[in-house]
Amino acid sequence: MSAPVRTCAGCGRKAPQGELVRLAAVEGSLCAGRTLPGRGVYTCRRLACFERAASRRAFARVLRRTVTVEPGLARLYT
Repeated sequence: MSAPVRTCAGCGRKAPQGELVRLAAVEGSLCAGRTLPGRGVYTCRRLACFERAASRRAFARVLRRTVTVEPGLARLYT
């Protein structure tokens, strides 16, 4: 069986789930983690994808709720 395929919220590239960073809303704030409950949004491991998704409000759109994007999340990206 193959790994599930997810789409990056920043660039739109489709990739296996394990290659992407999963983010979810916890109490209105965006947090990274594979096991967080609720809807998740995925981005590539590139900082440019994270910044593009944040500037285009893709996180709120995909999660279907208002979220606060902390600037410290950028440290997760290479």
